[in-house]
Amino acid sequence: MAVGTARPRTGLTMPAAHLVKRSLTVAGHATSIALEAPFWAVLDRMAASRRTSLAALVAVIDAGRGAAPLTSSLRLAALAHALHDRDLPGETP
Repeated sequence: MAVGTARPRTGLTMPAAHLVKRSLTVAGHATSIALEAPFWAVLDRMAASRRTSLAALVAVIDAGRGAAPLTSSLRLAALAHALHDRDLPGETP
């Protein structure tokens, strides 16, 4: 194997990560967020399951993220929802 290349040990091939940008207003500020399409899909489902807008869901995640980057917090929230099919800890839909 050449230096600088890595082969996944799982045998899975991962599709190229293409970022999709969306513009939202979060806490009264216009912002552009870039995430991979599968994360947006899960976040859209989360918002729909809560009967709220995507912007409102992002605002909730933003308010609880502390010093963590917003995009990282959004990915983790989407992952938790996808893996456990539940909302963020301590929250109700």
